[in-house]
Amino acid sequence: MLTNAVRALWAEARAPKPPRRVWRDWALVAVLLPTAILEGILRDPLTWRPVALMLGVGVVCALLWRRTHPLAVVAGTFGALIVLDIGSLLTTSGPVGLYTMICVVMLPYSLVRWGSGREIGMGMVVILVALAMGLAVDNTGVLDSVLGSMFLLFPATLGAAVRYWGTSRMRELDQVRLREREQLARELHDTVAHHVSAIAIRAQAGQVVAAADPSAALDALAVIEQEASRTLAEMRIMVGGLRDNGSAVLAPQPGVADLERLARSVGDRPRVELTLSGDLENLGSPIGTAIYRIAQESITNAVRHGRRATLIDVHVDGDPDRVRLTVSDNGDGGSTPRNPLGYGLIGMTERAILLGGFLEAGPGPDGGWTVEATLPRAAR
Repeated sequence: MLTNAVRALWAEARAPKPPRRVWRDWALVAVLLPTAILEGILRDPLTWRPVALMLGVGVVCALLWRRTHPLAVVAGTFGALIVLDIGSLLTTSGPVGLYTMICVVMLPYSLVRWGSGREIGMGMVVILVALAMGLAVDNTGVLDSVLGSMFLLFPATLGAAVRYWGTSRMRELDQVRLREREQLARELHDTVAHHVSAIAIRAQAGQVVAAADPSAALDALAVIEQEASRTLAEMRIMVGGLRDNGSAVLAPQPGVADLERLARSVGDRPRVELTLSGDLENLGSPIGTAIYRIAQESITNAVRHGRRATLIDVHVDGDPDRVRLTVSDNGDGGSTPRNPLGYGLIGMTERAILLGGFLEAGPGPDGGWTVEATLPRAAR
């Protein structure tokens, strides 16, 4: 078991999308760099002043690459410290370095937080060797050695905890997206099954009446062609996924026409006002179902989280190219994110993107919370 754990750690990939140099990094260097230069010039006494000054400046500048190149920065910084400690031991000249170099405690955190498993393993070896060499050069007692070691290695533990939390969060988000894709695939599957059932019935009817009434058979073929075209169009946007059960529901999925029933189901507190405008006829089943699901999730969020909300306004507007859905409430607390740890917004956004549209959510201009979704009439 221990061997498997070590192998899994060694094979761990780098954390995705490490942030590059941001303004905080430049502000940190802007503060530490003059401090290191002034300390290197003014501090007295200072062993090997030119070397200590160059090393201090180099360590401060290397902080800019601590996330994108964690192993290189750790190996370069702590490798230089090892070389200086070896020189100090050979010459018995005492510790070499600046107090400003205390900033190296940030490197173990960056290594464990952003590095791959191999980089973490090799980097921690370098850090431990540098720690041992430093204690050999400047040994002030057991207690100080233990506290100093804990001070240097604690950021690595913190980095591991943050990395684990970030990985768990990403997996949860992936699960939400997968569930939304599965739900969309289920709805499309059921819709296609409904159309195919209609095709089969029409084909059977055409066979029965073909001999007695050829024109009725031609009408049946026209209906079959229309249903088959719609089925093929919706199958082209079908998202791969597995159903939780093997049965197909041979009934249409809810759409824009069902929004009125959804609004009535909420009740009077808060009241839901539904407005339908524009061209909303002949919407594809995936688009109509997406409008319904997004409206359903938005209304549910407004009822649960809209403090003192008395009105939820649902507006659906259609034009020849796209359909827009706007759901807003008049509750309080619109200046802060609503349920930031929830996954409903992620699922709605994923559904909109899968159909070639987009979704935005945030505080409304007059308070409350607003969700706006725009979907193309022909899903992509």
